[in-house]
Amino acid sequence: MTFPLTFHLGPFSINAHLVFEVLGITLGFRYFLYLRRQQTDHISESNRIWIFIGAAFGALFFSRLVGSLENPFIFFSAKNSFLYFYAHKTIVGALFGGLLCVELIKKIIGEQSSSGNLFVYPLLLGMMIGRIGCFSMGVYEQTYGIPSDLPWALDLGDGILRHPVALYEILFLGCLWGFLLLLEKKITFKEGLRFRFFLMAYFCFRFLLDFIKPGYKFSFGWSTIQITCLLGLLYYWQTFYALLMNPQVLLQYPSKKTNPTIIN
Repeated sequence: MTFPLTFHLGPFSINAHLVFEVLGITLGFRYFLYLRRQQTDHISESNRIWIFIGAAFGALFFSRLVGSLENPFIFFSAKNSFLYFYAHKTIVGALFGGLLCVELIKKIIGEQSSSGNLFVYPLLLGMMIGRIGCFSMGVYEQTYGIPSDLPWALDLGDGILRHPVALYEILFLGCLWGFLLLLEKKITFKEGLRFRFFLMAYFCFRFLLDFIKPGYKFSFGWSTIQITCLLGLLYYWQTFYALLMNPQVLLQYPSKKTNPTIIN
């Protein structure tokens, strides 16, 4: 396989990464609309639109902000800081920024209902497809790992066997999807908790994954993405603490005569 992967249509060539990125966004959004039709959405149409606007703005801005700050010295010394800002993005920043801006918008419009559960499976689908595009770029994008001698290490275009971290992430997202589906066959999530579990799991995964990715690390050994992941986990510290230290607070185990388990 040659990196970066390019599709050829007659005299035209198109970057595979762009194809998969657009496909991931499109299919993820269509899947969201499908799920919304199948389930009762407790949020009004107008409020849902405002939430979408908040999520889109937060994702767009923070994906670029965190992406640009992956190497702050290059960013602040760039001749065209705006172009550098726009050209660098990361899904971790998008998720974190979307979360913050959605919560801000909900406070402004007075929306009390949790809004994240419907987004989880569409996000998983879109991210998995998008990571195929990242893998197709090889070492010509930042989604590749450090050199490795493991049996599954791959040459991503520079003649060096490396951790295929994009494939690791696709595998993780698929396993997380399956785990959530199996979990929901046994328990019933309260509004918003599925989304919390998704973000907590993803931030934990990305925090660990960055240890086997090259790139700028601060003097204490962490990257900008890892710091962002930690901030995301701190945002959910109460749920995270209860899940690790006292899961009985989150779970109610039913008797044979009670309703299905409910996570509070």
